[in-house]
Amino acid sequence: MPLPQGAAPDTGALQARAALGRLRAEVGKVVVGQDAVVTGMVIALLARGHVLLEGVPGVAKTLLIRTIAAALDLDSKRVQFTPDLMPGDVTGSLIFDARSAEFQFRQGPVFTNLLLADEINRTPPKTQASLLEVMEERQVSVEGTPRTLPDPFLVAATQNPIEYEGTYPLPEAQLDRFLLKLTVPLPTRDEELGVLRAHHQGFDPRRLREAGVQAVATAADLVAGRAAVQRVAVADGVLAYIVDLCRATRVSPSLELGASPRGATALLAASKAWAWLTGRDYVTPDDVKALARPTLRHRVRLRAEAELEGVTSDAVLDSVLATVPTPR
Repeated sequence: MPLPQGAAPDTGALQARAALGRLRAEVGKVVVGQDAVVTGMVIALLARGHVLLEGVPGVAKTLLIRTIAAALDLDSKRVQFTPDLMPGDVTGSLIFDARSAEFQFRQGPVFTNLLLADEINRTPPKTQASLLEVMEERQVSVEGTPRTLPDPFLVAATQNPIEYEGTYPLPEAQLDRFLLKLTVPLPTRDEELGVLRAHHQGFDPRRLREAGVQAVATAADLVAGRAAVQRVAVADGVLAYIVDLCRATRVSPSLELGASPRGATALLAASKAWAWLTGRDYVTPDDVKALARPTLRHRVRLRAEAELEGVTSDAVLDSVLATVPTPR
C-alpha cells in the first residue's frame, strides 16, 4: 500500500530504518554469520517483545547481545541462571540501611535495556517466574510498590538444546511471553575460519570499542521505528490468514497444544515490524510466512508419539503453512 498521492514520507522513520539497517553490518564486525538472529532481535525491539535464543555453547550468544547493545548505545547486563539463584537476585530486593534506619530498594540486573538471561532453564520455576511481571508489565513490584524498568527493555534468554540433566523446562505460560524463538546456528567453515583469524590477530570480545564497534543507532531510532511500525497497514485477508494459521495448529494431529490468541497477536506484530524493516508500509502473506516459525515454534507442544517419530515443531508448522490457503 503506497503513500497517498502528495503525502510526504516520514523523515524520522526513514532515518530510523537506515540506522537499524546499519546495525547488521556493525554487529557483523565481531559476530559472524548471525544476520538472521540480529534481524530477529531488531524485530523484537520494534515490537516490544522478548527473544528466546537456542544454541549450543560457544556460538557467541553473549557476545551477540553485548554487541547489539553497543551498536544501539544501550545498556546491557547478563545473569547466569543457576539452581541456587533467588528471585531477588534478578529483580532486586529491599535491604536495611543502618545509617537511615530504613529499608532501601537495591535494583537487580533487570534494570537495564538488554538483559541476557543465560541458561534460563537451569534455575527453578520460582526464579523463572520472577521474570513474568518483568516481561509482561515491564516493572518490578516489591512490597506492593511497582518500579518501572527502562525503555527500551528486552529479555534475551538462552537455552542449550542438547543438555537436559539438571534443567527446569520453561512452562508454556512463560514460553508464550517470548515474541520469538531464534535458533543460533554454528558458523560455516569459512565463517569459523574468520573467527579464528580475528582472535589470532588479537580480537578481545571484552573490548568491543577496540574492535571498531560504534553506536550506529539509538533508542530514539527505536521510538521512531515503533511509531512507524504501528502505521503499517494490514489487509483483512492477511489478518484472517494469521488467524487461520494459528487455528490450524490447534487441530494438528501432531500437536497437543496449538498457538494461543497471544501467538496470533505476536505473529501480527512481528510481521508488521519485518514489513517496515524491508521498506514497506503494508504486510504481505510472505511476511507472515517468514515470521511464522520463529513466532510460533515455542508456542506449540508436540504429542509424545510425534516426538518419538522424530517430528519437530518446525516440520508441523511447515505442514500448516503448506495446507492453509494463502490469500491473494
